Amino acid sequence: QVQVAESGGGLVQPGGSLTLSCSASGFIFSAWIMNWYRQAPGKERELVATINTTGHRKNYADSVKGRFTISRDNSKKMVYLQMSSLKPEDTAVYYCTARPVPHVNGTWGQGTQVTVSA
Repeated sequence: QVQVAESGGGLVQPGGSLTLSCSASGFIFSAWIMNWYRQAPGKERELVATINTTGHRKNYADSVKGRFTISRDNSKKMVYLQMSSLKPEDTAVYYCTARPVPHVNGTWGQGTQVTVSA
């Protein structure tokens, strides 16, 4: 069964940093595209970052570009989202997703809450 699971969320002060982790199982991790999404209360779901199978190509939403970094470790079947210079607007539930090819419905994790507040 294809599964992903997020961890690492929590409360952080504005300007602070936090790293989210996503563990994967049930598929050939190195052959799948990995993504991070987020959804804040009252807002539409937003694609935050995506990373290709090798980790050499990455894409970011304009809202996080320069502050967030997506990475993956295929040997550990893990994907990460390093977040810095966090803003209250970054407060959301963050989800890890996995796709075998682009534009197909991905497999989602349960989400992890990130709250940026003083």
